[in-house]
Amino acid sequence: MKKNISKTTKAQKQGNGTRKRLRETKRNVAGLETAKKRKSKQRGVEQEMKEEHGNASQAVHEGEAVVEFKAGEGEGYTIGIDLGDKRSRYCILDKEGKILRESSVATLPASLKTVFSKLAGCRIAMEVGTHSPWVSRLLTALGHEVIVANAREVPLIYKSRRKNDKLDAEKLARLARMDAKLLKGIRHRGAEGQGDLLLIRSRAQLVETRTGLMNMVRGLVKSRGERLPGCTSEGFVVELLEGVDEAAVRALKPVMVLIEQMTETIQGYDQQVEEMGKKHAEIARLDQVSGVGPLIAATYVLTIEDPERFGRSRDVGGYLGLVPGQSDSGESQPQKRITKAGDGYLRYLLVQGAHYILGPHGPDTIPAGARSALHPGTARTGYGPAAVGAEAGEQWRGSREEASGGGGGAEVGDPAAGAVEDGSEIRAVAE
Repeated sequence: MKKNISKTTKAQKQGNGTRKRLRETKRNVAGLETAKKRKSKQRGVEQEMKEEHGNASQAVHEGEAVVEFKAGEGEGYTIGIDLGDKRSRYCILDKEGKILRESSVATLPASLKTVFSKLAGCRIAMEVGTHSPWVSRLLTALGHEVIVANAREVPLIYKSRRKNDKLDAEKLARLARMDAKLLKGIRHRGAEGQGDLLLIRSRAQLVETRTGLMNMVRGLVKSRGERLPGCTSEGFVVELLEGVDEAAVRALKPVMVLIEQMTETIQGYDQQVEEMGKKHAEIARLDQVSGVGPLIAATYVLTIEDPERFGRSRDVGGYLGLVPGQSDSGESQPQKRITKAGDGYLRYLLVQGAHYILGPHGPDTIPAGARSALHPGTARTGYGPAAVGAEAGEQWRGSREEASGGGGGAEVGDPAAGAVEDGSEIRAVAE
C-alpha cells in the first residue's frame, strides 16, 4: 500500500511540473503576441476607435454630455490629463469652464493622436511622470500649449481625500484654466538629450549593480574565514579566488565572471560618453575644468540642456538642490539642510568633483583651509558642490555668449531654479 502511495505522489509531482511548464509556455507565447499587437499602429488606432465609441455609448447611458468635435475646433479649451501606464483619463473644459467631455484614452502615441489631433490650440495640463516626456512632446507637435505640473507642488491633488483619475484630470484642467503658475510647471529635455541620458543612466545602474555584487563576494568570502586582496573595480577578476576553499569558488566563480562582463560593458559606456564631447562642444569645454571629467561634464550639459533658463550661473545650485531650504517667519530664520531637489545623480557627481577639488589632488588655487571636503567652513566659503556647478555653468554661459557675440541671458524660465545667497565670491576651480 505504501509503495502505491509513493508512486501516486511521484506521478502527481510529474504531472504538476508538466502543467506548470505548459502554463509558462502559454504565458510566454501570449506575451510575444501582445508585443506584436502593440507594434502595429493600425491595429492600435482601430482598437482605440472602438474603445472611444464604447466610452461614448456608456457616457450617454450614464447621462454624461458627449460632444463631437470638428477639425480645428478647440481654441480657448483647457484639457487636464491624468496619465496612466495603460490608459489615461482626460477632461475637456470650454472657455466658460463647462465640462465638454470626460473620457479615457490608451496611453499610446497613435491613440493620443486620434483624440487630440482634432482639436487645435488647447492648453493641456498633466502631471510629471514616466510617460510625460514623450506625451508632452507629442501634444506640443500637434499645436497645443502643454504644461507639465510638478506633482509635489500641487497638494490640491496629491493630498486630496477623494483622489481618483477622473477628479485629478478635472482639477488639472481647472488649475490650468485659472493660472498656469499654480501648477509649478517644469520643462522636459528634448528627445535627443533624453536618449543620450539613457546611456548615462544605464551606466550608473550597471556600476551600482557591480558594486553590490563585489561587496557580496567579499562578504561571503569573509564568512569562510578568508579575505580577498584589495584591488580596483577593473582588477576584480576570477583569479582573486585563488586560495579560497573549493565550495566558495564553485559558488562565486559565476558571479565573478558576471562582474568581469559588467566591467567590460561599463568601459564601453565610458568610450561612448567620451565621444559625446565631439557632438556637444560644451562637454569638451567643461571637461577642461580640474575635477570635472567626461562623465560629469556630459551629465551636467545634458541635464541642464539650456543654460539661458537661468538668470545667473549660481542659480544652478538651487536647481540641483545644493542650497539650504528656507522656512523664515518674522525674525525666525532657521538653518536648514540642502533641499536635495532636482536631479539626484548629477548632484552625486558634483559632490564627487568637489571632493577631488578639495582633496590633496585638487588645483593649487584652493586655499589650504578649504582643502578638506569635510572642513566645517566649506559651506560658508563657497567651496563645495554648488560652487562646482556654478563655475561650470559660468564657463558654459561664457562660451555661448562668445559664440553669439555677447549679450545677456534670458530671464529665468524654470520655476525649479532656486536662488543662492550672495555671499562670498565663488572661486571653486582654476580658470
